[in-house]
Amino acid sequence: MTVSAFLTDATICIGCKACEIACKEWNELPDDGFAWSGLSYDNTKALGASTWRHVLFLEQPKSMGSQLTTSEEPFRWQFLSDVCKHCANAGCLEACPTGSILRTELGTVFVQPDICNGCGYCVVSCPFGVIDKRPVDGRAFKCTFCYDRQKAGLVPACAKACPTQSIQFGDLDELRNRAKDRVAKLHERGYEDARIYDPQETSVAGIHAFFVILGRPETYNLPPTPEVPTVYLKGAWASAFFSAAIIATIVCAAFAF
Repeated sequence: MTVSAFLTDATICIGCKACEIACKEWNELPDDGFAWSGLSYDNTKALGASTWRHVLFLEQPKSMGSQLTTSEEPFRWQFLSDVCKHCANAGCLEACPTGSILRTELGTVFVQPDICNGCGYCVVSCPFGVIDKRPVDGRAFKCTFCYDRQKAGLVPACAKACPTQSIQFGDLDELRNRAKDRVAKLHERGYEDARIYDPQETSVAGIHAFFVILGRPETYNLPPTPEVPTVYLKGAWASAFFSAAIIATIVCAAFAF
């Protein structure tokens, strides 16, 4: 079975937000309010229970590759369409006590809203801060990777709507190879800080929605070394036993004297 994946290339995103609109329309997501954020055209501000694709607007104090600029302080505009990463080792899936979150046959992470009890364990267990609870009913929601469209042989709505092919959909291994080729070409063109964001070396074990970016991941609100919270359990239990041993020793010493 093919493992589905997204490759989102920030270097060719134009910030049109077609992906956001297509996602909301297809999934019938509610609006996020109509408050003016003042952050350029970024009024959704972040991923959430009702925003499953979010286009980040970013201004960086660097020139675009090898291009010349007459400005004393060069800068470049960057746009990145962020989405749930559908981690190979998903913290939300591990934390869910009801079985609401499952791994599909396509390799994606899917939340079943009819089973979710709104406990919120998945929210605090996501290393990317993606999954969120909807205030109306308290249930958790996130990108479904357009599971219904994929089952019908269709491309996810966001990838279908992207006019520049910044969002590419396909087989995970094939897209990873395509990302490597893209970064190599960007390096040849003078974009020395071009890189792939796909943390395979951490406990997340890689993501099924990865990115080609310019610069450091932190500037795109992407953690450089995301970890699944359960990796800290061993240390937590060791500390708990150690503390218990100290308390027991003190109690025994008190009775001895």
